[in-house]
Amino acid sequence: MSSVAPTDISAPVELHSVGSTRTPKQLFWLRFKQDKAALVGGVVIVFLIFIAMFGGPLAERVTGHPQNEPYSNMTDDYGIPKGPNKQFWFGADAAGRDLFVRTMYGARTSLLVGIVASGIAVLIGLVVGLLAGFHGSWLDTLLSRTSDVMLAVPQLLISIGIVAACSTTKDGCLGGLIQPGLTVVIAVIVLFTWPYVARVVRGNTLSLREKEFVEASRSLGAGSTRIIFRDMLPNLIAPVIVLATLLIPGNILFEAALSFLGLGVPPDQASWGSILADASGLYDVAWWLMVFPGLFLVLTTLSFNLLGDGLRDALDVRSDR
Repeated sequence: MSSVAPTDISAPVELHSVGSTRTPKQLFWLRFKQDKAALVGGVVIVFLIFIAMFGGPLAERVTGHPQNEPYSNMTDDYGIPKGPNKQFWFGADAAGRDLFVRTMYGARTSLLVGIVASGIAVLIGLVVGLLAGFHGSWLDTLLSRTSDVMLAVPQLLISIGIVAACSTTKDGCLGGLIQPGLTVVIAVIVLFTWPYVARVVRGNTLSLREKEFVEASRSLGAGSTRIIFRDMLPNLIAPVIVLATLLIPGNILFEAALSFLGLGVPPDQASWGSILADASGLYDVAWWLMVFPGLFLVLTTLSFNLLGDGLRDALDVRSDR
């Protein structure tokens, strides 16, 4: 009996000591890697970023077809583009340009708009939400009501009006600050995206400012700036990262919608939305014009959503996963 007792006592002590040595990063990775769908989404996103950075020039070099050069032999006598073949892997568009090359360049435009617009919106929303939730009073009322007004307006209609107004001349809007093309598209997306981030950050800030560690810092004489940056901001990073990964696909679709309406990027700059817009009148005779850019658009949106769901579950300590 004496030989059994030490074994029974040491087993739970060993398990406890192993578990207690895990850092928060290790615990996060242990939970995240269990979500195979999120891992696949992350790998696909890395691959898409590689395509956005190098895919266009590589496609031009491999095929020998510049992005905006039309090929008369890829359209018939009626102006109908020809489908995929050995030289044109995705076929040609209505102008006879290589659809594969333009799709690769479209990844750069679409991802650039989605990531940059989401990053700026998250930064603005984080600042507004922190100020509103931490200080409260009239500042909270002002910032919160401003966010409510922005969320209440018809976003697509206002966006169409702003993009159209800023694209009528080369000078753009606000004295040339917002230029036609990608700049105005990003500005419009940021304008209607930051209130979502601000509301989430404000809600979390209201909860955090009542926590014991914030009260302890305040009792030790810490100022508002120190409490915000040292105590509250680190606890907001996780939900903000998750929210950003969920905003990116929505913003990519927003840009695609504007480009589909002819209000996005310039005609000589490919994006998935503009390619789909060009295909709208030929989809019944040239299926490849919608299938290939549409697949990339769906794959990008799905991958970011899967990654965002995985990050949310891995960072949520109350989750059972």
